[in-house]
Amino acid sequence: MERSWWRDGVVYQVYPRSFADANGDGIGDLAGIRCKLAYLADLGVDALWISPIYPSPMADFGYDVSDYRGIDPLFGDIAGMDALIADAHALGLKVILDFVPNHSSDEHPWFRESRRSRDSVFRDWYIWRDPAPDGGPPNNWLSNFGGSAWTFDPSTAQYYLHLFLDKQPDLNWRHPVLREAMYESMRFWMRRGIDGFRVDVIYHVLKDAAFRDNPPNPAFREGIDAEAHRFLPLHTADLPETQGIVAAMRSVVDEFPDRVLIGELYLPLERIVAYYGENLTGAHLPFNFLLIGTDWDAPTIAGLIKRYEAALPVGGWPNWVLGNHDKPRIASRIGAAQARVAAILLLTLRGTPTMYYGDEIGMHDVPIPFEEVRDPFELNEPHKGLGRDPQRTPMRWFPCAGAGFTRGKPWLRLGDDVATCNVATQADDPGSMLSLYKALLRLRKETPALCRGDINVLAASDAVLAYARIGEGQRCVVILNFTDAPAPLPAPEPEGAVVLSTHGDDTRGILRANEARIYEG
Repeated sequence: MERSWWRDGVVYQVYPRSFADANGDGIGDLAGIRCKLAYLADLGVDALWISPIYPSPMADFGYDVSDYRGIDPLFGDIAGMDALIADAHALGLKVILDFVPNHSSDEHPWFRESRRSRDSVFRDWYIWRDPAPDGGPPNNWLSNFGGSAWTFDPSTAQYYLHLFLDKQPDLNWRHPVLREAMYESMRFWMRRGIDGFRVDVIYHVLKDAAFRDNPPNPAFREGIDAEAHRFLPLHTADLPETQGIVAAMRSVVDEFPDRVLIGELYLPLERIVAYYGENLTGAHLPFNFLLIGTDWDAPTIAGLIKRYEAALPVGGWPNWVLGNHDKPRIASRIGAAQARVAAILLLTLRGTPTMYYGDEIGMHDVPIPFEEVRDPFELNEPHKGLGRDPQRTPMRWFPCAGAGFTRGKPWLRLGDDVATCNVATQADDPGSMLSLYKALLRLRKETPALCRGDINVLAASDAVLAYARIGEGQRCVVILNFTDAPAPLPAPEPEGAVVLSTHGDDTRGILRANEARIYEG
């Protein structure tokens, strides 16, 4: 298989508001990220994916874009972004930028012109419809953030579509001029040195041209599930024609050498792999989030690995993700001890791993009192546990006030374990989560079988999962105990040396509670 940085490397997600604040306003910025590039290089990752830093009213913290070719003053400016890209490249780091094609801000000049008149040349850059006969919304489509996906605009007496906030009107990807404007925005950033894009909700960009109602969801639980789950998104997500848009984005990315296209997809496995496209002309990496929602036990994870590997198209390169800015942190989902096991799983499975900032020091979700909630999802559908603030809290760098993140008041509270859960403290502790991640990333780089080898699931008991990575004349065996009790090793125990263990020592025999090991040879 052709070698490339995005196949061989590890991606690290930076949520810019929460990574490092250089100017003391309590909100992370580009200068802060730039100051921490050496940390990322030393950690051993290969690329940083930066969540949106475009100009934005921040109704959804940057996912409401008012200019696709600029930088919000909150984060810095274009010169600062250029400097960050240059510094990253000098350290051997690639830079991936979030791209948000489904919707813009309602303050984007395109939408302002679109809503000015039905005759505006920008009218069809967005999705407008007449009211239903009763004067209500055109159909039953719901916003992912709660309520109708349609908002009435009195000045032109039509509704506009927004699958997210009403301040995030959906762009009309059936309009050829809009499409080309968006492709040119992608080119703008690649000309400046961006190494690729993570494309937000790529599966939502096209909607049913007939605007048919979505069917009811028989599994919907009133008062528990997000309101958007009341209906199945049959006509608002994963339409067959979407593949043509993804292929066109890929063509734009392919105009520039050695760039990557990553698609955000919350879909069943068989639909995720469809986004590789016909003859691999779609996304290089359709995001595989299945570990995030899968039951955390050895037989289930073994089955997932087998099903995913079997479903990949010929030549399709896999990828794995444990967490991101939209989902609870891995340490909160499965506990601190199993988060160490998860680290070994993530970085030894076949494919490109994506890490979420702070997971390398074991950060957990921080409870946010309702009066401090910032996330519009939680504000729109309160007390359902849907809010995303807990997993977006600031990175902890030092055991001090502000955690080394800021010298001001952080935009979200830090949590109560800053004294131990921080980079500086863990850097000096060989048994820390940070030391484990560094050792794992170093071992992965030094071991071609872990980076590019084939995978073969060897055994899966109620407690233990074992698999082999084989390639380039090497063989490694990974054994993971998914329980908090000792467990027998699969027989026979691998003959090679234990090159890494979550418990930090080279032992043989019974697998200890919450232990994962890597054998080489």
